[in-house]
Amino acid sequence: MGKYVALVTGSSRGIGKSIILEFAKAGVDVVINYYHHKEAALELEKYINDNYDVQTLTVKCDVSKEDEVENMFNLIIDTFGGLDILVNNASVCKDTLLMDKSLKDFQRILDVNLLGTFLCSKYAAKIMQEKKFGKIINISSTNALDSYYPESCDYDASKAGVISLTHNLAREFAPFITVNCVCPGWVKTDMIKDLTLEQITEEKKKILLNRFAEVEDISKVVIFLASSKANYINDTIIKVDGGRYNE
Repeated sequence: MGKYVALVTGSSRGIGKSIILEFAKAGVDVVINYYHHKEAALELEKYINDNYDVQTLTVKCDVSKEDEVENMFNLIIDTFGGLDILVNNASVCKDTLLMDKSLKDFQRILDVNLLGTFLCSKYAAKIMQEKKFGKIINISSTNALDSYYPESCDYDASKAGVISLTHNLAREFAPFITVNCVCPGWVKTDMIKDLTLEQITEEKKKILLNRFAEVEDISKVVIFLASSKANYINDTIIKVDGGRYNE
């Protein structure tokens, strides 16, 4: 892929970690971002440093706070001199009955999932526009398209906002920066840890491939979009859900 620099938000675990590892395998210098899971982020950094010939930077940052985002991007510039790829992956979800949701909880979901995508894209674009090159890949969800769950209404709304933001950013940042969006379905991450075996069985019945995605199923699509093979793909929403359908 060449000597690029990639920032993946929320990359200490799950899909974000898998994306970081795919970038490292491809020879891309990586910025690992975390907020809560410092030990996991540092373990990932050590693993990459021990196994791949790339440079790493690990940064704690709440992507919903502009001062922290600005500081993170200043660190990236100081360390690497620029940024080529941004993957807006940081996300939170708190499933409760709609009537039990507090304003504070609802706001937090929007702040991280949607506002965080906006802030990181804004600061990344400033760097990318100067270079006249950049790729932004947003991680949304099929919950934003056709898989609605009332207990996830705040998450669904935030991810629908990410899709809308993708369309607008693609227009704003053209022609030098491409902006695309990946919408995973069910993925084997911590987000499914509270599902019962019965719920998992029922959800698998709605998927043509009859399984939940591995994190690599998502990260490989992201790496493709970040590569030169996808240079003419822009303003595109890609579902990666195994062929999920509504009964």
